[in-house]
Amino acid sequence: MSNAINQQIATELNVRTEQVNAAVTLLDDGNTVPFIARYRKEVTGELDDTQLRHLESRLSYLRELDSRRQVILKSITEQGKLTPALAAEINSADSKTRLEDLYLPYKQKRRTKGQIAIEAGIEPLAELLWDQPQHSPEETALQYLNPEQGFADSKAVLDGARAILMERFAEDAALLEKIRRQLNTHAELTSRIIEGKEHDGAKFKDYFDYNEQIKNIPSHRALALFRGRNEGFLQLSLNADPNTEQTVRSSYCEVIIAEHYHVSLGTQAADAWRKQVISWAWRIKILMHMETELMGILREKAEDGAIQVFADNLHDLLMAAPAGPRVTLALDPGLRTGSKIAVIDETGKVLDTATIYPHQPHNKIVESTKTVVALINKHNVNLIAIGNGTASRETDAFVTKLIKDNQLKVQSVMVSEAGASVYSASELAAKEFPNLDVSIRGAVSIGRRLQDPLAELVKIDPKSIGVGQYQHDVSQSMLAKRLDVVVEDCVNAVGVDVNTASAALLTRVAGLNTTIAQNIVNYRDENGRFDSRTALKKVARLGPKAFEQCAGFLRIMNGKNPLDGSAVHPESYAVVKAISAANNKPVDAIIGNTEFLRSLKAADYTDTNFGVPTVTDIISELDKPGRDPRPEFKTATFADGVNEVKDLIPGMVLEGVITNVTNFGAFVDVGVHQDGLIHISALSDKFISDPREVVKAGDVVKVKVMEVDVQRKRIAMTMRLSDEPGQEKPTRQTTNTATPRQQPSSQQTRQHTPPASPKNNPPMGGAFAAAFANAKKK
Repeated sequence: MSNAINQQIATELNVRTEQVNAAVTLLDDGNTVPFIARYRKEVTGELDDTQLRHLESRLSYLRELDSRRQVILKSITEQGKLTPALAAEINSADSKTRLEDLYLPYKQKRRTKGQIAIEAGIEPLAELLWDQPQHSPEETALQYLNPEQGFADSKAVLDGARAILMERFAEDAALLEKIRRQLNTHAELTSRIIEGKEHDGAKFKDYFDYNEQIKNIPSHRALALFRGRNEGFLQLSLNADPNTEQTVRSSYCEVIIAEHYHVSLGTQAADAWRKQVISWAWRIKILMHMETELMGILREKAEDGAIQVFADNLHDLLMAAPAGPRVTLALDPGLRTGSKIAVIDETGKVLDTATIYPHQPHNKIVESTKTVVALINKHNVNLIAIGNGTASRETDAFVTKLIKDNQLKVQSVMVSEAGASVYSASELAAKEFPNLDVSIRGAVSIGRRLQDPLAELVKIDPKSIGVGQYQHDVSQSMLAKRLDVVVEDCVNAVGVDVNTASAALLTRVAGLNTTIAQNIVNYRDENGRFDSRTALKKVARLGPKAFEQCAGFLRIMNGKNPLDGSAVHPESYAVVKAISAANNKPVDAIIGNTEFLRSLKAADYTDTNFGVPTVTDIISELDKPGRDPRPEFKTATFADGVNEVKDLIPGMVLEGVITNVTNFGAFVDVGVHQDGLIHISALSDKFISDPREVVKAGDVVKVKVMEVDVQRKRIAMTMRLSDEPGQEKPTRQTTNTATPRQQPSSQQTRQHTPPASPKNNPPMGGAFAAAFANAKKK
């Protein structure tokens, strides 16, 4: 069966079966996806990490499917009911749904009405009336009376016969598959407000009287519907015949049942009874089963879509451009309790802390200014990070004036503080900073997040970063698993400096776990910095397998061997030595020598262990050793004087940062403490099916304000700068004809890094309002 599974995966990935066989062997041997993707390209035929993740997921599913198949085959065999035809159908089942359909008639279950009727000897009557409708049901039923078992009259007998057939139809896998196809193609999901809940459930207003084909419902709408039902406001049901008048009681699915069993209903004696059997089987047995199943599938797909949105946004945030190793003064703004300050060095080490009170109700502006200026001069600060929470714009204005008045050469940057409070109160933060107040720890996190978003955000549960869509409505175990994969891939794509990384960051490196990561930190604390990758072998519990998996992703900067600071794996150092020897150049002279490296032919340095793909990667890595795949650090410019929602005027063109991308649009921060929504239709002049075709979290964009609701703090924006507020949106063009407007004249440069979560302001009216209202509980 393993060969069949591998062949199926190969077909899905459109690759050779040999590639899948090799990848499966590597995974089963305990190799990680990042390691296989980067260092075993010859073995897998250059399967990339995306293909390998799909392969890993499908392998798990298909193995579970095969395991369940064997249990079912064994169960039916033990019942003495396994026929060659049934065995063939079970062995060819390609989904868990199909497998369970086939098992339904043989599954052990509590005694049903049909089983009781069979035990009373009524089954022959059911088959007689079904196959020979010329017999009168009432008269024939009298021959099967069995008072001792509860069948004392013809009505009870006929009810028992009907129950036998209904249960038989509901367990017919072939019939269920036909009906499933019909419903998947034509059925609608309907939603109605529960009477008396109109006021309390106002946020679900768009779903008070709603119908949509189940195949067309997008994930965010499906999750909104399920949330409305779970909160007790909406009643959901499946409409199998949306194009049929409500007065018509029969369903096309009843026609499917009749045709499946080759039944033609006419005027024969038992036809009315047979019609009733079909109708009851559909409405009481099959419809209920299918409604539960299809809603379950819809929810599963919606959850998967929502989880993917979260994963994509998390990836973009983790891979956001780092400001780099610069001495940073981090400010966690506050009003009554003051603004907390932490000064950190290039490596994130805390140098100094303070608390200032420049805002209401204290207004200690002079004292606060002296404190900040003194800290900047004392520690040669060249970067200021300001958290984007309460009092952030007031603090931003305070810092801007301070820099100008004192002619300081310092850059001020607004940083998202989403999740910082979660980290500051965590056990990890307490262990890292046992002598610091919780609020000061938050400031440290803000500063470090600016220096290196990836290194700091890995300390926070991804679900607390808040870039998901309906994240609390999806399977938390599935969400955690998917997000862990994203974090692992990002960390290994960037690489980790083993001499500065936290245990939390090291834990995410391929081949390492929490224990080994902490052992690395402990060894570093006791023995000083690592001067080579081979020194890692001295760390407790870091054995040969773990070293093989992690070594290429760990960097030793300025160590004994210059290759230790690159992504070249120690197992490949021999290739570099061969290049060095063949060209009579020392390794130091090769690294970074672009002209020389580009003259090399990878094929000249291959052997039985290292083929062209690996050698090509090595040469590329030598050209730019330890290169960071993240983009260049870039910030947004917020308009001066635009600090609150009330400052926004329709028609304004502003610069902002995309904070979150969902299926229905993107949220953007323009510095007013409330994120605006750019609906998917307003992201581009071209038709797009996915907002990520245009933007991703962290992008700096220009937007136009279209509508503002100050009272409800709702902002609708567009990236189609030719759109005008209050006018019909022009038809989408095949080419981008948008022309930017003049920025507001009164403007001062403020820097802003991508926030980690939207502040959830709804868009304007109609579908916008519904989308936003239901996105608010992420």
